[in-house]
Amino acid sequence: MRYPTSIQNLINYFSKLPTVGPKTAERYVFYLLSQHAEWLQQFAQALAEVKEKTTVCETCLAIAESNPCPICSDAKRNQSIICLIADTRDMLAIEATKQYNGVYHILGGVINMIEGIKPEQLNLKALLNHLKQTSAKEVILAFNPDLEGETTSMYLTKLLKSHKIKITRLAKGLPMGADLEYADEITLTNALKYRNKQILNNKY
Repeated sequence: MRYPTSIQNLINYFSKLPTVGPKTAERYVFYLLSQHAEWLQQFAQALAEVKEKTTVCETCLAIAESNPCPICSDAKRNQSIICLIADTRDMLAIEATKQYNGVYHILGGVINMIEGIKPEQLNLKALLNHLKQTSAKEVILAFNPDLEGETTSMYLTKLLKSHKIKITRLAKGLPMGADLEYADEITLTNALKYRNKQILNNKY
């Protein structure tokens, strides 16, 4: 016996989400079926609004509800320090520490040859424009401490070496293979506070 078409269609959509298999998708669908109609309407509205009400900041490329985003438009932020991160979730993790007062630039991912993500697919052209517009003095490489994060950091160090910019990276307090967005605030605070100069940047 097959599920009714409407149920199977929803299972198929949930199955397309990252790390969600068919069985998990089924649980999601039957959970939704157990909810009241009003709750389902609110859920559907929230799904629609998340796309309708968000945009991409033209300066840092973060997902926000305004352009420029609240951080880029904040006159109190130190525009001379730019923290390079993979996506908006990493920005939120760093902001949660309340210890960073610079701005950000979202690369839109990291270099991953296995998955076919090459440097030219990242927001590097926008990064160079961002550096010019803000007269940046320091760039912080804030990527996950894994192979892809290390590869991206090394590539960016070489790319930016000709610029008169201090290049630093998060201290080694984060365990190898950890995700930045899941790091606790104390560990991330110390990683920022004790960030060190990138080795290849021998001018500093």
